[in-house]
Amino acid sequence: MAVNAKKIVVYVLVVFVLYVIITDPVQAAKYVQIGFEGISDAAKAIGDFMTWIADGAQN
Repeated sequence: MAVNAKKIVVYVLVVFVLYVIITDPVQAAKYVQIGFEGISDAAKAIGDFMTWIADGAQN
């Protein structure tokens, strides 16, 4: 039962993403840019944290 629900949710999500891309490609591009900026910021934060740890966790 849970597998069928998961398939339905994935299908609805794919249809929604395609709808957004087809009806407003400029806005869809902005969403992708926001997503990549978020990933970039997260990677930078992880790098800063690892540098802080490597430096002995000093303030």
